[in-house]
Amino acid sequence: MRKYTPKHDVQHKSYFNDRFYVTPQTPKKNPNEDEVYSKDVEALENKFEISKSYIEIDELVVYINAQDNVSVLTFLRDELEYEMLMEMSAIDYIAQRGGFEIFYEMLSLTKRKRLRVKTFIRQKQTIESVYDVFKMANWAEREMYDMYGVKILNHPNMKRILMPDDWYDYPLRKTYPLIGDETAQWYEVDKVFGKEYRDVIGPEIRDCANIDRYDTERFSRLGHEVPYGTDISDGKEPDTPISYQEEGGVPLYRKLKPEDSVTIKEKR
Repeated sequence: MRKYTPKHDVQHKSYFNDRFYVTPQTPKKNPNEDEVYSKDVEALENKFEISKSYIEIDELVVYINAQDNVSVLTFLRDELEYEMLMEMSAIDYIAQRGGFEIFYEMLSLTKRKRLRVKTFIRQKQTIESVYDVFKMANWAEREMYDMYGVKILNHPNMKRILMPDDWYDYPLRKTYPLIGDETAQWYEVDKVFGKEYRDVIGPEIRDCANIDRYDTERFSRLGHEVPYGTDISDGKEPDTPISYQEEGGVPLYRKLKPEDSVTIKEKR
């Protein structure tokens, strides 16, 4: 049995932040300050329950009930001339609020205005697909399921879009380690070689910052390349002559040598 480590909010801690820094908030304006947005909010409030609305960075934001998402987007498209759904996704608020905030980014080419529709669902709550309203929602909703685990009802092909079908957990949740969990580090080994080779190969090193000083294929260190299989466990590194072209490689117009290179101090 592999060791399990608790992961209630593994991405919460930041290693490069100022503990006294307070993130500034952008000002939120009343929708009545814009004639177009004022009419849009009034039309929406006459037909749906709008819990909150404001203008932020010249864009209208409205909060709706989750069960009204299809009706609201249809109304925006057919009645208020928001012809395009530009983006949609989820935001993980499981630790703070126990669920996800879902947003739909709308664009009106006719009015040259943007409108963001927001709603909130609980962690295991489902939400209706808007694929029948905007076809672009197809891949976006699959990505919401794949990355966050948000269940979409009545989607034509609700399956993972980036991760393998048998991948464990949802990579963009804040409870998911940035370098993967215990399952992720064994995935390639199990698939390619089989679980019986775990002790032979070992877990996958998923930390992108990891540097193995004794790597026997040190291609990135010019002048310190080591032939494959060379034992450098004693810490001694052979001096390799710098060459800009491999022997027997694709010939250049003129073979370059380090002593022929010139460093220009200023632009000509």
